[in-house]
Amino acid sequence: MNLSKEILEVLNELLKRDYVILDGAMGTNLFRKGLTSGECPESWNIESPEKIFEIHEEFVDAGSDIIVTNTFGGNQFRLKLHQLESKVKELNYAGAQIARECAAKKVFVAGSIGPSGDILEPLGNLSYELAVKAFGQQSLALAEGGVDMIWLETFSDIQELKAALEGSMQTGLPIVATMSFDTAGKTMMGVSPHEFVSFIKNQHNVFAYGANCGLGFDELLQTVGEMQNAGGKKIVAKGNFGIPVFHHGSIKYNTTEKSLLDYAVKARNMGALFIGGCCGTEAKHIKKIKEILNISPYKYLKHKQSNSLKRGNKLNIRRRIK
Repeated sequence: MNLSKEILEVLNELLKRDYVILDGAMGTNLFRKGLTSGECPESWNIESPEKIFEIHEEFVDAGSDIIVTNTFGGNQFRLKLHQLESKVKELNYAGAQIARECAAKKVFVAGSIGPSGDILEPLGNLSYELAVKAFGQQSLALAEGGVDMIWLETFSDIQELKAALEGSMQTGLPIVATMSFDTAGKTMMGVSPHEFVSFIKNQHNVFAYGANCGLGFDELLQTVGEMQNAGGKKIVAKGNFGIPVFHHGSIKYNTTEKSLLDYAVKARNMGALFIGGCCGTEAKHIKKIKEILNISPYKYLKHKQSNSLKRGNKLNIRRRIK
């Protein structure tokens, strides 16, 4: 990567740590603050910036070293669903500015970029070139807004991730890339953790990589372990807080604090450097992750394939609002 001296100092600051605490879910916490189903989360960057600031602030206070912007669906294709495709720059810039103001000099800010929502050719209608252009537009707005790095997350297609990487390289910022592994231990488009690691090793602009979302902690750890076995380094672990269930008209996540703590320690011991949460994860959970890692000495944990995890038979509940 051809990065500036200042940016290289940022990377070195993170890499010298024993672990880096990430934040949790944006979507879950937006719903907690009143976002309704079908509403555009990114629109709150302009309409309710104080609520976005509060979510970031809760994670900073909980101990997050990196907070991720409220811009997951901020590309032109997803915003078009809300007739907001003309506001790509405005919404992403605003999202970056809110996080930057909250983070100040205390923590790092990552600009979130999720998938386009379309399928690339030849299976779909989206051309690779148009995808690169769209991701470039979004990433440049995030960079202008003041993010420290670009955070590509929840991808399932290698070609689309490649397009996102190419578009994001225009910023000159470090890039983190994660994919979502669920059905049968692969992404929705059939990519295995080993294939992902092999792909990333040839991408010289990627600073860190790993897995987010998916199913629950057990599956996320399985993925981290498979990346470890494939020679993965600087791995990101951002698992869901269990599986969502409807309870008295609202969504709850069916996991326990013990599972959360086990996940954090095992992920770190299996080689994950960046550890946080995805869907269902609140600031109180991030605080618990930081507390357990602070008191748990590192003990190398070699991944062994578990026959008890019949991942292909589990319900694919990958739908996510971020």
